[in-house]
Formats: sequence, C-alpha cells, structure tokens
Amino acid sequence: MKKQNIVIMGAAGRDFHNFNVFFRNNDDYHVKAFTATQIPDIAGRKYPAQLSGPLYPDGIPIFPEEDLPDLIQRYNIDQVILAYSDLPHQYVMERASMVLSEGADFRLMGPKNTMLKAKVPLVSICAVRTGSGKSQTTRKVTQILREMGKKVVVIRHPMPYGDLTKQIWQRYETYNDLDSYQCTIEEREEYEPHIDLGNIVYAGVDYGEILQRAEKEADVIVWDGGNNDIPFYQPDLHIVVTDPHRVGHETTYYPGAVNLRMADIVVINKIDTANPENIAQLRTNIYLLAPEAILIEAASPIQVEQAETIRGKKVIVIEDGPTLTHGEMKFGAGVVAAQKYGAKEIIDPRPFAVGSIKKTYQKYPLIGTLLPAMGYGQEQIKELEATINNSDAELVIIGTPIDLSRVMRIAKKYVRVRYELQEIGKPDLQDILQHKFSG
Repeated sequence: MKKQNIVIMGAAGRDFHNFNVFFRNNDDYHVKAFTATQIPDIAGRKYPAQLSGPLYPDGIPIFPEEDLPDLIQRYNIDQVILAYSDLPHQYVMERASMVLSEGADFRLMGPKNTMLKAKVPLVSICAVRTGSGKSQTTRKVTQILREMGKKVVVIRHPMPYGDLTKQIWQRYETYNDLDSYQCTIEEREEYEPHIDLGNIVYAGVDYGEILQRAEKEADVIVWDGGNNDIPFYQPDLHIVVTDPHRVGHETTYYPGAVNLRMADIVVINKIDTANPENIAQLRTNIYLLAPEAILIEAASPIQVEQAETIRGKKVIVIEDGPTLTHGEMKFGAGVVAAQKYGAKEIIDPRPFAVGSIKKTYQKYPLIGTLLPAMGYGQEQIKELEATINNSDAELVIIGTPIDLSRVMRIAKKYVRVRYELQEIGKPDLQDILQHKFSG
C-alpha cells in the first residue's frame, strides 16, 4: 500500500501526542508537517529530531494553519489530522470542508489509537469547555485520594511552549522547578496550586515517557486535562466538568461532547452563580448524552484577600487567559468578586494595552472589559505588566490561580481571588473515590 502523506493540525499539545503514539514509528505514513494555531510563536519552528524518531532525522516543520491549503498541494497530502481542542462543531466542519475541497481526507483520531494504558489506577478529570472548573475539581480529587493514604501523581495536559528538546518530560515539586523550567503564566496557573497542595506534577511532550516515570512513584495517577480535550490515558474513572454559564456547549463543542458521552461522573459546576433555567437545561442535555453517568452538583465560592478594599474602587479585573480567549467566557471569579464586594467601576483595559495584549483583543474582540492573563513568554509577560501598570485603576483584582507578582512587578495595590469546588448533596466525590479505590 502506498505510504500516506500526512499533515497534523495542532496547537502544541494533542498534535504532538498523536504523532508520538501513532505516527512516529509507523512506516505506513509520512508526516510532512504540523500546523499551529491558538498559541503564539509555535509556527515557524520544528518538531525536533530528538522527539520525532529515526524516520524523521531532520525533524518536522511547523507552519501556520493558514498555510494548510498550500501544504496539501505542495506535499501531495493524503490525510489531514485535526488534533487540537475547544472548537465549535461548526468550526471543525469548516476545516473539514476546506481540506476535502483540496482533495485530502479529513480525520479525527479516537481513544483506541491515542490512549495509553497505565500500570496503576488512573482518574481523569476533563471538561466540556475551557474554564468550566476542571482545575478545582482536580485539586479536590487529589486531596481526597491523599487523605485515603494514596500517593498521588498528577499528569497535566501538555503546554510545551518553549524548547521542546528540554520539555520531553518535566517533574514539578517546588516553586524552584517552575523557575528552572522557565514556566509561562499559563503553566504556572496549572502547576502552582498543585505544588501548594504537595502534589507532584508531570508534564511535557512525550507522554509515554512521562507515564513510565509517573508510574514508578504513584499509587494513583490523576490526569489533569486541558482545554476540553479527551485524556491521553485510558481512565479507570472519567470525571467531566460542565458549565451552566455556557449551556448548550456541552453538545456542540469538539471534543467536549466526546468527553461528556464517555463520562462516568459529570459535575455541574457554578450552580451558585448560574441561572436556574440554564442548570435545568444542562441536566437534560447530560441525561441525553450520558444517561448512565453519576451527576454531582457543585459551587465554586470565591475567597478574597482584603475584600473590603474593593468597595468604591475603580478596578481592573484580570482573568485566566485561555478561559477568555478560545474559552469564550464573558466573566470569571474576578468579576464575581468586583460585583460582590462593591467595586465602583470595572475599567476597560483596552486603551492601555500594548504589544501582543493589544493584538489579543483584536483577535478575540468579545473579551470586552476584562484583561486576559496572557503570558506565553517573557516578552508577553512584560507587555501584560505594562498594560496593568499603564491603567488608571485604583485596585487590581487578580482572578487567576497564581500570584502574578511572582512573575511581574505590579505597581498598584492588588487583591487575589481564590475558588475551590464545593459539592452539594450526595453522592459526592469522596463517596465515589472511596468506593472505587479503597483497599
């Protein structure tokens, strides 16, 4: 059979994983290129030879996704693999239509060809959309397992935005590890809360290598999913978090709807701030797609340091970057805090934005008057710092999971907003995890 020429469409995560586990040593295929989107500064680089294996001694080039029609023709491509996440179904089919019109096949890869099997029990926590509350759910699960006497290792969905040859596998246990790996803001948002809890975290590029290392020091592995991607590993228990603020997205986004259909447990989060009609509709949609799943309802109550300082102030609100950009959320914990504690005004940061922060608003115009905590590199972190300090805000409300003052100088008074999962009713996660993993 003729060797198939392949392009993998990605965003520096799922694309690399699919290549590593299915294509890297597969003589039936020749991966000619990756394309990149969502994440800045990925295109123009190479997937390095150190990771791509003996079939690709020169590595594999990474192009902007806009080049895809030309790449299909230039390399006589037979198949285009879509391998990134948090996408409306309409968007997926638009990309499929473009690929088919150029003559190639369009392919989505499923669990059979992409999930690895761990030697120890594995719990996966995923979501139907970015910003649903997966991170606090993951923290809750690890706390319960640790209280059960289990040694827990967290494996985080990839965020390899730096030198890929130095990120084959990474192990995080202390804040020094964050500095030594030169973590971006996006990475710190995911790793710092785990470090605060005493969890060991693995991440990187090669998730086969990562799994082998994690298995050696874990009684239970917890997969901490990213975007709304499906797990890289076969779960023994699959927990999926849903968001009533974006009801309907659980059935119309890829691959969030896949996650929901696969779920053993579905968490309806944020019921303390959501419209009751939306919660009722979400329940109906869950029963249609995952009728056998156990349903847990939960809130995400906020905790604010020095909350009294918010009252009467002009504030700038910083929220998690990906949640506002491709996650399409219109508000987060920072806005809830501003409204709850009587801020005089949430100012519009756009007039003060510089560099790539200004470009982010141009690319995602629906962000509105919030400031996304973008920080995919040192230059962008500096631009975020300048945007904050340029503003005429009297107070900065930080709704991200990390202390931004660790990575930048904020020349204004600020308060941080924290939030944890608070389950309502029974059964809860502790009941389920003890039943599943006790003994």
